[in-house]
Amino acid sequence: MIRSVVVVGGGTAGWMTASYLKAAFADRVDVTVVESAQVSRIGVGEATFSTVRHFFDYLGLDEADWLPKCAGGYKLGIRFEDWSAPGEYFYHPFERLSVVDGFSMADWWLQLGDRSEPFDRSCFITTALCEAKRSPRMLDGSLFASGLDNDLGKSTLDEQRAQFPYAYHFDADAVAAYLAEYGRQRGVKHVIDDVVDVAQDERGWISHVTTASRGDLAGDLFIDCTGFRGLLINQTLGEKFESFEDVLPNNRAVALRVPREESTDMAPYTTATAMNAGWMWTIPLFRRNGNGYVYSDRFISPEEAEAELRAKVAPERDDLQANHIRMRIGRNRDSWVKNCVAIGLSSAFVEPLESTGIFFIQHAVEQLVKHFPDERFDPRMTAAYNTRVARAVDGVKEFLVLHYKAARREDTPYWKEAKLRPAPDGLVEKLDLARAKLFCEETIYPYYHGFESYSWNAMTLGLGHLPDAPHPALRHLEPANAVAEFARLKAEGEALVRALPSCYEYLASIND
Repeated sequence: MIRSVVVVGGGTAGWMTASYLKAAFADRVDVTVVESAQVSRIGVGEATFSTVRHFFDYLGLDEADWLPKCAGGYKLGIRFEDWSAPGEYFYHPFERLSVVDGFSMADWWLQLGDRSEPFDRSCFITTALCEAKRSPRMLDGSLFASGLDNDLGKSTLDEQRAQFPYAYHFDADAVAAYLAEYGRQRGVKHVIDDVVDVAQDERGWISHVTTASRGDLAGDLFIDCTGFRGLLINQTLGEKFESFEDVLPNNRAVALRVPREESTDMAPYTTATAMNAGWMWTIPLFRRNGNGYVYSDRFISPEEAEAELRAKVAPERDDLQANHIRMRIGRNRDSWVKNCVAIGLSSAFVEPLESTGIFFIQHAVEQLVKHFPDERFDPRMTAAYNTRVARAVDGVKEFLVLHYKAARREDTPYWKEAKLRPAPDGLVEKLDLARAKLFCEETIYPYYHGFESYSWNAMTLGLGHLPDAPHPALRHLEPANAVAEFARLKAEGEALVRALPSCYEYLASIND
């Protein structure tokens, strides 16, 4: 049996892993986290998927308890600004498209929608809440969408059925600290020390890590949460890292923590704004915004990127410290090698355009539990784990490249080159198909990667990559039901805007 797990590295990845393993196995498996007091944390990844709810419910954590302690806010979707033309924007919400007579409302919008009103505002309810900066919860704590606000218990991404209407923004360091306390209370051993050596046995498997002050820490299974360094998986075991920079060239970021002049003006969405050589994120936390510029240093220097970011979000605030980050974009060929599993940045990372960093951690640790080994370390289980992790990352890569290929912006050298970059196998054919008909579950990336066909359609339509003509079948169908559904969506959105408190107002009610 596997009786001891050593997690090397703390932060969000280390403590999400350790706390989840304790929630799954309790005292039947010993878990130790060793982290250095000297290693700085990246601090990127403050926005999440709506499926992160499975993680917190698995741990038995109540949103009203942990969210205020982590400067948390709500995320109903992502607002994309200036990706097609200056001043234009659209939303990618957490909301499946409704279907009328066998066709989605996106199909019906192409056929008979009012083109003076954008696709997203016609076909989704969530966009009205985003525009009005509403909370997804009433002041009594009830969720605006009925039937979804139940405790998921120990369910995982595999059991995701309904689309939950929001995700979270939070301070990643605060979440790591919160989960560290959760883990320690449940028996996770916490060692604050520097790892100075990684020892291997005669097979090349990791036998123990040596720390500067505490000596050797032995284990049966080792989890590499050392970030882009990949101390165990790459530096010790020599696993190959496969770069995605051929198709996703952004390799750097610069981040600022910016106080909001009016703290109550809090948006319930992430904003991704196109910039001269990349894009900028805006993540509203309870009393400040997180801003960052993701870019390619082939088109702009770190100093120029910082200046462009400051001019955009914090003019005359030279006192705000900038955090410059070198990003390793891609994934390990295998994230599980011998008795070491890499989770978090040491496993894979794509630019945070769709907030996938924490999703990758959650997916990896769920799959680790589902493929947890015994003393044999059955290679078939390891291979199955590696296949699932790799497919999730590769699917996200393809979805992100679609953002650049479908965008109409071509006004700088960076954006002009975006059209000329290679694409992952199959994406060109998918985009060509999207000129004939909208995506369905059988025409998007075929393996689980967290994004459903509605997300692919929201991006292509929002970016202006429309089919050449509406679906021919709709010319032969009676449109009355679709017209009624458009009216219902609009009326329900307006009613919810009137009924719901602002995002800040609700969060203030649960903050101490």
